[in-house]
Amino acid sequence: MRSLQGPAGYTVLQVGRATALVREGLQGDAEALLAGGSLHAQAARVPGARALVGRDVAYAISLPVSGERVVVRHNRHGGLLARATGDRFLWPSRGPRELEIAGRLRAMGIPTPAVEIVAITAAGPLLVRCDVATAEVAHARDLSALLISDALVDQRTAAWPAVRVLLESLAAQGVRHHDLNVKNILIADGAGGPQAVLLDVDRVTFHSAGTAHVARRNCARLLRSLAKWRDLRGANVDLDAVGRLLG
Repeated sequence: MRSLQGPAGYTVLQVGRATALVREGLQGDAEALLAGGSLHAQAARVPGARALVGRDVAYAISLPVSGERVVVRHNRHGGLLARATGDRFLWPSRGPRELEIAGRLRAMGIPTPAVEIVAITAAGPLLVRCDVATAEVAHARDLSALLISDALVDQRTAAWPAVRVLLESLAAQGVRHHDLNVKNILIADGAGGPQAVLLDVDRVTFHSAGTAHVARRNCARLLRSLAKWRDLRGANVDLDAVGRLLG
């Protein structure tokens, strides 16, 4: 495979068939996991691994050397590309882009988990597969979990102002998330109350700060996701009320 170059604070490792970008201090963890196969497959075998079900299964684990808590997921196409390419991407895949974007967002003050490890393996002459490990957000649920459970009605009510703060922060910085859905927003317990945390940021693009169309499109994308969960999953959501709050 071609060479990779990571941002400051990351090192490049070659372990077996995998090329990895690893945050400094986690080299031993990456080597231990990748020595046994793919990052995602090995995460599933870590004692105490917790499965998180979305488009694909991710695993919340403690890294084997440092003990740091991370979530490991396998990158996969959605939509029309899913049938054609499945989990294969052109080099270097989405992983390095997610690493770069996450760092940029965090520097802006937008809450999103740090990317800790990106592991890329060859899947043919031009294609690769990619696994990404991000820092686990403690005491958090994705927004979809709050919508489905009537036992969490108080947490759901408290989450909407946090979601609005996130949308306002994105708009102020000119950040558009093209797949802003209920699975890509975590609601975490913060010191000052609930905080909305942005996930899967490889689909983010950057525009002029304060651009009005960014705010409209982020809100519209999230409302479409909410409508889908209401219609197909029975999610408890008043779209008109939420639209007024978020808009």
